[in-house]
Amino acid sequence: MATGKWPALTSQERARIEAAVQAAEQQTSAEIVPMIVARSGLYRETQHRAGLILAVLVLTTLLTIETAWLPWGWHAANAVWLLAATTLAYGIGVWVGTLPVIIRLLTPRERMHQKVQLRAELAFTQHGIAHTTEQTGLLVMISLLEHQVYLLADKSLVDRVSGAQWQTVVAMIVEGLKARDLVGGLCRGIEASGVILARACPAGKGDNPNELSNEVMQDL
Repeated sequence: MATGKWPALTSQERARIEAAVQAAEQQTSAEIVPMIVARSGLYRETQHRAGLILAVLVLTTLLTIETAWLPWGWHAANAVWLLAATTLAYGIGVWVGTLPVIIRLLTPRERMHQKVQLRAELAFTQHGIAHTTEQTGLLVMISLLEHQVYLLADKSLVDRVSGAQWQTVVAMIVEGLKARDLVGGLCRGIEASGVILARACPAGKGDNPNELSNEVMQDL
């Protein structure tokens, strides 16, 4: 998974994920919402960081090999060429800094985690996951560029399910992503979430209304 531009899911893949959600929710009163996003942040600071690194590298190199490109000594006009080369290097570095592999290389992992968390919290509110009757919504979000999986549970689930349990779900999805099986990993994670939620908040006798759509949300 080298970029955040994962191909859009096919109708069969979407149906497979939807079926996994439906099956998982049959034994619990909770609502599971899967979501796949291309990226959680723009990371403009990383672009500037890449530009500065390349500019300093080019400037240092040119000054180090000064005798090679200035055999007749230093002249004031040469400063213009030096400045132009450094500025060009900065521009190229900024462009290179938009590449996913460079973003992951130059962005602190904690920064990416923060962006993913903010993106999940925004989706949790925007898509009404926080408004289920019993406050038992669960967002299962995969952020492709950052290579991160984030689970966000509603208030009533916080005390019922431990962080360690959610981490087992995350590890399961990550394992699928590493094998380039996004749909399979997500479905297995949804199934595992259903087992955990069935113990934490089992479906009551009688109606078990489906408050949120079972469809996977995509922002690719």
